Formats: sequence, structure tokens, C-alpha cells
Amino acid sequence: MKQYKCHKISEGCAEAQVIVSKDHIMFYLMNPETGEVIEKAHDLEGRSVAKKILVFPGGKGSSVVQADGLYQLNMHENMPAAMIIQYPETVLVSSAIIMEVPMVDKVDPAFYEEVKDGDTVKVDATNGLIEIL
Repeated sequence: MKQYKCHKISEGCAEAQVIVSKDHIMFYLMNPETGEVIEKAHDLEGRSVAKKILVFPGGKGSSVVQADGLYQLNMHENMPAAMIIQYPETVLVSSAIIMEVPMVDKVDPAFYEEVKDGDTVKVDATNGLIEIL
């Protein structure tokens, strides 16, 4: 079990399987009923982020579609369990806070070298810690 320091954006704790994206994410291009990424040629195309800890660089697209995409996922209970973001932006931050999804940034760079798709990870945003279990 390895621990990494991070910075809290939206408080809370979650423990789940990790899904790692190298591409920026537009939450509007997800199927709200499954959490599946439907964006063509995205590195997560065809995979679901529902109830997983999403590790990704940042968001893309207008603020309206980002907020609506997250809202639709939330309404269908297919939000990520937590989000680990490298380049946070206002809309994603405020959406995470409003929808009470733990979100962190400024993660120890070693985490990105260690974490693998499918690992079980615990995000304790409130105390600024991430553990790979």
C-alpha cells in the first residue's frame, strides 16, 4: 500500500477501481445511462467511468456542456466515485463540489508513474491523501 499527498478541491472519500485517461475529457460525450465514453478516438472510448476513480489531465469543451454532462451522469447515478485531475478548471471544480464528488489535484508525480488502470485506489480528498491498495 502506497500513499501519496494531494490537494483537496472537493472534499470526501472514495475507494474504487481506477480508470486512467491520457486524453482530456468532455463529460457531455458520455452516455449518462452507462457512464460510457462515446467520444470517437478517445482513449476511453467504449469504457465506463461510472463509480470508478477517474484519473485524467483535464476537461475540454464549453462550460455548459461540461456541467450538463456531469449533471446527466449524476442523475443516472453514473458519476465517477472520485476525480484525480492534473489541470482543474472552474466548471469542473464547481460541478464536483455541487455534486459532492471528491476531487483532488497537485498529486505527487510518483502516483502517475505507479497507478495502473484497474488498480483499487482510495481517495481521501478531505485529508489530502491517495492510497493505491
